[in-house]
Amino acid sequence: MHLLNETDNEHVTVHEVKGFVSEDVTGAFKEAQACASGTKCKNFLFSVSLNPPEDKEVPVAVFENAIDRIEADTGLNDQPRVVVFHEKNGRRHAHCVWSRIDAETMTAKNLSHYKTKLMDISRDIHLEQDWQMPAGMAKRSERDPRNFSLAEWQQCKRLGKDARDVKSAVQDAWAISDNAATFSHALRERGLILAKGDRRGHVAVTHEGEVLSVARYTGKKAKEVRAKLGEADTLPSVDEAKVQTAKDMRGTFQRHATEAKVQHEAQEQKLDAQRRKMVAQHQDERKRLEEGQKQRFEQEARARSERINKGLKGLWQRVSGQRAKIQKQNEAEALAALRRDRKQKDALISHQMQDRRKLQDESKALKHQRQTQMTEIREDQKRYREMQRDPTQELQKPAPKSPPTSTHSQEPSVQKQPPLAINAPMHHRSGEAQQAFQEAQEPRPSNTPSVEDRLERLRNRETPAERLRSKGPDIER
Repeated sequence: MHLLNETDNEHVTVHEVKGFVSEDVTGAFKEAQACASGTKCKNFLFSVSLNPPEDKEVPVAVFENAIDRIEADTGLNDQPRVVVFHEKNGRRHAHCVWSRIDAETMTAKNLSHYKTKLMDISRDIHLEQDWQMPAGMAKRSERDPRNFSLAEWQQCKRLGKDARDVKSAVQDAWAISDNAATFSHALRERGLILAKGDRRGHVAVTHEGEVLSVARYTGKKAKEVRAKLGEADTLPSVDEAKVQTAKDMRGTFQRHATEAKVQHEAQEQKLDAQRRKMVAQHQDERKRLEEGQKQRFEQEARARSERINKGLKGLWQRVSGQRAKIQKQNEAEALAALRRDRKQKDALISHQMQDRRKLQDESKALKHQRQTQMTEIREDQKRYREMQRDPTQELQKPAPKSPPTSTHSQEPSVQKQPPLAINAPMHHRSGEAQQAFQEAQEPRPSNTPSVEDRLERLRNRETPAERLRSKGPDIER
């Protein structure tokens, strides 16, 4: 179904069905499954995707050469195979699927070290075609680690995000952090909350409520994650993280995001209409070309067949050796005609892909614009959260002590007692201390003395002096 998916792909071309009795893809795979039922092999198909660089125009011969190399290096020679071409967003790639089951021995072909062999073939083709070598291919340590499983791809699809963006955000936060605190802070800057999963593992919770496995999205083992972040028992649960995220979300930012989404969807619908129109036009052009090539090939085939005489003239051609020469000439002309038709089709596809890339560039620019808008909204939300601080937290900060003024230097000195505990029971505090505590709980202007300042004045009997003298030094306690 994926190979024949015409919904997500603009053009789907079944290039080859080889080695099967059936001539269609579905029937071929059913044959492979039936053949594998006589063995113990479960993974009886071997699938390879061939993705050339985005900006390169690659003829079919290069794809076929790569497929033949893969067969030779992996030991899949003469195995049944299916080759399908996909075109989407101005890019053309191929899928080749082999049956691993050898029908004569009823055993599966062993594919030892196939990843290394495929990497070597890919590297050689890049060198032969003079393509720029990707960093991960030229140097293994720089290989792109963002390989997505089906579950990760579906999860990012639910979020409405590109899987590369989500995984890159988690990996960037991991790279710049060295412990749980810095990693949690880096995730929060990217709109994620570090939490404890159901299996006591480390997860990241998005503002949509999706739960992302830290080990899976960073490409690390669970043991490595625990070694860097420690145990997850001290972290909030997934439900607590979702509640915290819900508190952070404000209607203003949701409205801004909705407005940006509406604008983007309107522009996207316009581009999508242009894309559908272009795809229909390209399909019509290819259909006309295929019909014209078919008619021309049939006419040329009839003309070649008329060169061979029948009856006595045909017998004379056979005896004189002219028939063999004519047949050889016809075969050469038929091969040249096939190459000519393929070259014409490649030229048409190349021209269409150039037009499609222009439209795709507009779509990328629109996507970048939307990402920029959403980034600005998230930055505003981040600044808003920083402003929402608990006023009681200010009580935990030590305030500088102010020395007694010179006007009260004649007052008798009083032995200083330990500062009044803020969390002491209210009935153990004096009247002045209660008043100071109650006023400390309310927002006060910057020029208002802190609790420490007030306690210092009480110790030095600055205010109110008469009441302090009448009740004695036990008032401090």
